[in-house]
Amino acid sequence: MKNTKLTIKINKPAKAIFDFTLDPKNTPKWIDAIREEETNEWPTKLGTIYRNRGTSLQWSEFEVTEIKEPTSFTLRRKDGEYSVRYVFTPITPDETELEYYEWTNQGELAEPFTLGPLKKLKEVIENRV
Repeated sequence: MKNTKLTIKINKPAKAIFDFTLDPKNTPKWIDAIREEETNEWPTKLGTIYRNRGTSLQWSEFEVTEIKEPTSFTLRRKDGEYSVRYVFTPITPDETELEYYEWTNQGELAEPFTLGPLKKLKEVIENRV
């Protein structure tokens, strides 16, 4: 599989979900495979570098190649072969459809994303006070 496209409805405004997913300290709260994430600058802008690692302790680096607040952002792995785009589409003022789209330019996706982390994101962000 060269790409994966997943969608989920979340009962929060698009801007709240956009801000939450961009904040590197929130990523381990909803993606179990990531133990730590950081950026080289804050706030995030075009060209910002995200670094994350899981249990292997090996860092992966991604660059923000597109950012349109509060509707979308795209990250590309530094080797340029893998990218992921988040699109936030308001359904109502308090409900948003999140589209997660990932793709690879060569070969197949090694570990395609599943709906599990998006369901966890929905749970975490809807239960935030």
